[in-house]
Amino acid sequence: MAVPHVLHPSKREPFKLTLNTDGHSHPVENALAVAALACGVVAFVMAFFPSAHVVGSWVGTLGFGVGLYSQYVSVTTPQRALNIVGLVGSFVGAALGIVHGGFLPTP
Repeated sequence: MAVPHVLHPSKREPFKLTLNTDGHSHPVENALAVAALACGVVAFVMAFFPSAHVVGSWVGTLGFGVGLYSQYVSVTTPQRALNIVGLVGSFVGAALGIVHGGFLPTP
């Protein structure tokens, strides 16, 4: 008994880095996921500089809100993965920004 898929393996498609794994275009959802990730990275980096607490606090809070909304409207798994990374980075950046001085510049 011959098993055709073993004798003639199918060709694999080349790897493509995409957020649209369902075959449809989702420009708004993709933009929100990338924005959440960008805010998370900026807020997380600002957490390492106590003098940048204002930027870290505001960008982290903005990124957390954008990330939550983006997670709510996300359609594909890669979008959700970017959202989670952005949410965590935004939360850490906002929390440490608040600990270092908060939303307003210190005199």
